[in-house]
Amino acid sequence: MPVSYAARRRARQASARYASLAMIATAITVALTVAMPSRVVSGRPRSDGSPRAGSSADAFGPTAVLVGAGDIGVCGSTNDERTAALLDGIGGTVFAAGDTVYPDGSPIDYIDCYQPSWGRHKSRTRPAAGNHEYHTPGAASYFGYFGVAAGTPGQGWYAYDLGAWRIYVLNSQCDEVGGCGEGSEQLSWLRADLAANRRTCTAAIWHAPRFTSGAHGDNEAYGPFWKALWDNGAEVVINGHDHDYERFAPMRPNGRWSGKLGIREFVVGTGGVGLNPFVTVHANSQVRNSDTHGVLKLTLRPSSYDWSFIPIAGQTFTDSGTKRCH
Repeated sequence: MPVSYAARRRARQASARYASLAMIATAITVALTVAMPSRVVSGRPRSDGSPRAGSSADAFGPTAVLVGAGDIGVCGSTNDERTAALLDGIGGTVFAAGDTVYPDGSPIDYIDCYQPSWGRHKSRTRPAAGNHEYHTPGAASYFGYFGVAAGTPGQGWYAYDLGAWRIYVLNSQCDEVGGCGEGSEQLSWLRADLAANRRTCTAAIWHAPRFTSGAHGDNEAYGPFWKALWDNGAEVVINGHDHDYERFAPMRPNGRWSGKLGIREFVVGTGGVGLNPFVTVHANSQVRNSDTHGVLKLTLRPSSYDWSFIPIAGQTFTDSGTKRCH
């Protein structure tokens, strides 16, 4: 009997140990399931409705914030400081959508007219080149000021990952970089990177808009950018150049509405330079404002995004919404 009792006791102890180990293993499995992204199928269609090549991909990264504007630093103005003050209270990555400093993108312009305001966020800024940067030959001061964050001098296009998103920064000063159309190095690079991109959601930033109700008008030179992004299921394009805020409905490369597959464009030339009125309202323009400085904040989620235009202190215009990725 003593032997039998001891055997039963050992069996109960072993059973308890196994149960404890099983509970630990279950807890670890649950924790890993919550903490690590699961294998998903992107399902982002191309423009013809077919799935993306390599559409089985990991869900990358947590929620991220992308915030900024274009047309920014002006000596003698306080508006760039007022928009920089908004950035002081918003975490995340800062975009600068071209014409970062006026009038000529020179070294003294950056020292005197950009550094005191938006320059304090330089370490987290991803800039795009605009036409005023090229008032200095080769945009040399722009590339010198921002360094590697601006991309390769002579090019100025690059891409980076932000949360679950792939962000493309393009150079809209086509004559300065060998063109933006067929056969150009920039467009070839964009198409190749888009084809290799396995992230669920995509955005692009460049200075001069493809579509706009502002004074500069639509620009067909950027049609190849839009077509490449459309073919690969991109969600958002952000521009500056026109000194206003405008949000468009999702559009096809020809500018027609496409709620299911279209790319939404934001024009955010509200960083500090004086604002200008609209000229001819575009058919797919949904929201417009030309009297409020501020920044656009995008909250980038693994399969959707929220947008919010945030005005400087003392002004009241806002715009916000949310949309799922394709």
